[in-house]
Amino acid sequence: MEISRLRKKVDSIDSHVLRLLNERAKVILGIGKLKARTKGSIYVPEREKEVYRKLIAKNAGPLSPFALKAIFREIMSSSFSLERPLGIAYLGPAYTFTHMAGMKKFGASVTYRACATITDIYSEVENDRADYGVVPIENSIEGAVNHTLDMFADSDLKICSEIYLEVTHNLLSKGSDKSKIRKLYSKAEVFGQCRLWLESNLPKVELVEVSSTAKAAEIAAKEKCGGCIASELAAEKYGLRILDRAIQDNAHNVTRFLVIGKHDAAPTKEDKTSIMFSVKDRAGALHDMLVPFKKYKINMTKIESRPSKVRAWEYYFFVDIEGHNKNPKIKKALDELGRSASFVKILGSYPAEESC
Repeated sequence: MEISRLRKKVDSIDSHVLRLLNERAKVILGIGKLKARTKGSIYVPEREKEVYRKLIAKNAGPLSPFALKAIFREIMSSSFSLERPLGIAYLGPAYTFTHMAGMKKFGASVTYRACATITDIYSEVENDRADYGVVPIENSIEGAVNHTLDMFADSDLKICSEIYLEVTHNLLSKGSDKSKIRKLYSKAEVFGQCRLWLESNLPKVELVEVSSTAKAAEIAAKEKCGGCIASELAAEKYGLRILDRAIQDNAHNVTRFLVIGKHDAAPTKEDKTSIMFSVKDRAGALHDMLVPFKKYKINMTKIESRPSKVRAWEYYFFVDIEGHNKNPKIKKALDELGRSASFVKILGSYPAEESC
């Protein structure tokens, strides 16, 4: 039969792929030994971006760039484990969107450490109990995650990578009838992202805020008349039915996450730099802070403000700009900013990722 002949061909190709994967693994072991001598970082963001860029450029199909990237994500993930076990701290419990973002970046062959709070994630990395942390920074609908912004004021950790995750919210329950749900559990931000749907479909249901969507699924799994808004992975993990899919009000609901660690990323051809600064209390101060970026034609992609918590009406400003801080133009702009601002801190330069 024709299908049998084709399957034998696939088996032969699979054997060849397996041999090549193990040859690659032997080379990785050699790289791991060299890194151990020099105390080099296991995860190298600029190398990761370059690998993906080259593979996608060479790809003639029929594999899509998305599929190709997913395959090599797991190949690189297994490489991390060959060099040295890599620990990733995230906002738990398991199967939160932060966990999913971590898996999108680091794959399945690393060790994930669930943390109760964003503060705990920073603490795990600062105290070397985890190599990297994954923290949410902003959502396309709800805006900035203030807790993460505030942590950068006191922490010396660097931003070394970013992750964009398309977020789909689903109505889950043990039962099969959503009209019988009396309490609905989820994060406050998730309720905000599903506000119109909830008003139209579950207007009388009590909304109960919890620490994460995974925690919401865990609670709903124990209640006969309980429900939650969470991911499909959470439904699978806690044995819940998916009663309605994609109930978020905005179809394009994307959350941006940051990877934090102790090492800077080297420049690539497409980078971002995140900084924070505070201004002196005088008229036109913020305008003056932004002049160097215009002067050197540096594109600013984000600006947020947060109270400094040191003095009333004093604020920190968080800014993302295009380019790496080793770029001469950016270095000049930051030097000029430093001469007029009361405080400037480079949070990190890292490879820019494409949004979903």
